[in-house]
Amino acid sequence: MSSIRTFCRILPLILVIAIPSASFAEDAARGKITGPIWVRHAIDDFASGADGVRLADLNEDGRPDIATGWEEAGITRVYLHPGTSKVKERWPAVAVGRTPSVEDAVLIDLDDDGRRDVVSSCEGGTKTVFVHWGPKDTAELLEPNAWQGSPIKSSEKAGTWMFAVGMDLDDRKGVELVVGPKGGGDMVWFRTGENPRDLAAYEKFVISPTGWIMSIRAIDMDDDGDTDLLISDRKGSHRACRWLENPGADSPDALVKPWKNHNVGAVGREVMFLTTGDVDRDGLEDVVAAVKPYDVMWFKRLDKTGDRWELRTLVYPENTGNAKGVAVGDVTGDGRPDLVISCEHAEGDKRGIVYLQQGKTPQDKWIARELGGAAGIKYDRIELVDLDEDGDLDVLTCEENEGPGSRGLGVIWYENPTR
Repeated sequence: MSSIRTFCRILPLILVIAIPSASFAEDAARGKITGPIWVRHAIDDFASGADGVRLADLNEDGRPDIATGWEEAGITRVYLHPGTSKVKERWPAVAVGRTPSVEDAVLIDLDDDGRRDVVSSCEGGTKTVFVHWGPKDTAELLEPNAWQGSPIKSSEKAGTWMFAVGMDLDDRKGVELVVGPKGGGDMVWFRTGENPRDLAAYEKFVISPTGWIMSIRAIDMDDDGDTDLLISDRKGSHRACRWLENPGADSPDALVKPWKNHNVGAVGREVMFLTTGDVDRDGLEDVVAAVKPYDVMWFKRLDKTGDRWELRTLVYPENTGNAKGVAVGDVTGDGRPDLVISCEHAEGDKRGIVYLQQGKTPQDKWIARELGGAAGIKYDRIELVDLDEDGDLDVLTCEENEGPGSRGLGVIWYENPTR
């Protein structure tokens, strides 16, 4: 197995609609990870089970704030960016509610009152989506009692909920909520009633059958002016990178029926987190996915239809864990997008988070670079954002299982040394 992981480089172009990806191996020495380990800063490590980071500007200060579900602790917490002078310290935090088996927490203004709320998606025995209504007064954001949480009635025991996004699908007040499950359930959207805060009135409509949703991105995939859904589906007969075509608000009957499916690629593979970005700087947004066991699949967009893609595969470097997450961004400051990748099962001396530096062209060799060192075993999705406001992209993520008896590294960020 190790022979297919020894070298990070792009494979020949392959039309994903016709031919599967090939494997490639070269001298193991070329697959060594080089470069300095970045300084790690803890935002919060109060318990075990930090499970994902989602960003939004909650207090409207122009800086990114964070929502994180702590699965084992059964709590959803929000973190306010403390400003540049204190960004390397623990961030101010508030527990917005009890959420047993929470898998995802996201900041969304669900009732259109100008203030973001928090939506928590829970699996396990909970199987419920909770909404925590945010206080209108920013001075109360760190007050636990100012957050009022309730379940969406039609979500209760209706799915092992994994991931949620907000998007505007109809002409009613507020955004609609799209949630994906695992365990063979359906991805659904919830329509609010006349009062978005009346969670008992939310109607549920099926968008697509699924196996295990890892990512949902609300994005216009076919350039027709409305927002579609790009997803990574990890298990079952529908597993792939694929997108679901929004029938449009002018087709209300079609909105409440399953949406048309379009495969991007990795059909039949175990796709973990995905993202988008213009990897080759050709003006078209590509799709990039971490795919088990050790692949980074870059689906190069060929046009704006969303139906023509070319696959290029990079192999995770030697001495890393299994594929988990990926983010696209220029972390080296050379003007070329790089790929930051995360892992799970990074036991022992294996690396859990590294990055692949792009050469002068995407066809050149990609170089595996150090980032997090050997600390951490189970990393999650990644955000690239300039947290310390020094002009380069830092890496924000979480790690929920540092080792036996450990509560994990928690919500963390790595300070980019490029500056």
